[in-house]
Amino acid sequence: MTSEIHSPADLSAAKVAARAHAVVVRRQACADYGRVASEKLAIQADRLGLSCGTVVAGYWPMGDEIDPRPLLEVLAGRGCVIGLPVVMARGQPLVFRQWEVGDTLEQGLHGTCHPAAHAAEVHPDLLLVPLLAFDSQGYRLGYGGGYYDRTLAGLRDRAYVTAIGVGFAAQQVQAVPRDKYDQRLDMILTEQGLLKPETV
Repeated sequence: MTSEIHSPADLSAAKVAARAHAVVVRRQACADYGRVASEKLAIQADRLGLSCGTVVAGYWPMGDEIDPRPLLEVLAGRGCVIGLPVVMARGQPLVFRQWEVGDTLEQGLHGTCHPAAHAAEVHPDLLLVPLLAFDSQGYRLGYGGGYYDRTLAGLRDRAYVTAIGVGFAAQQVQAVPRDKYDQRLDMILTEQGLLKPETV
């Protein structure tokens, strides 16, 4: 089975169906072992091989997303610079502002939380990406706004950046419906370990 779907109408319908299923799967995974999974992410910090000064863009979890904050706190303690995404406007790439443990956040679009406007803008070396589902080829199913795909495309045009999808192992599917605009992840981090996409 391939994750390529050529008809725009078919692609749209496939993504709607896939999101509906993925929402149920993630909700159940979060309810069953969300806190434990989050702690296991933090334990795997060494596997990322990051050095002091590396700029890591994480995210503030919404709803039943796997919580990367324990991992971000470990990385911050090792000298990494941590940023969080800011949704500037619909249809625009994300920007990232520096965040330190304990900082007060502001409410953003789509229910997000982000650092205040006075926080310094940072440019990530590594991007942790939330998701609804992922497959073995490294493609993710997002929420439909295109923010991360748009952001990754821009970052990759300007400099090297590593994109790591973050989710529960249960969120893996056989194939994510996708097209040429969907950005491939470099790795995927779950409570079970760090996965490298299959060569295609």
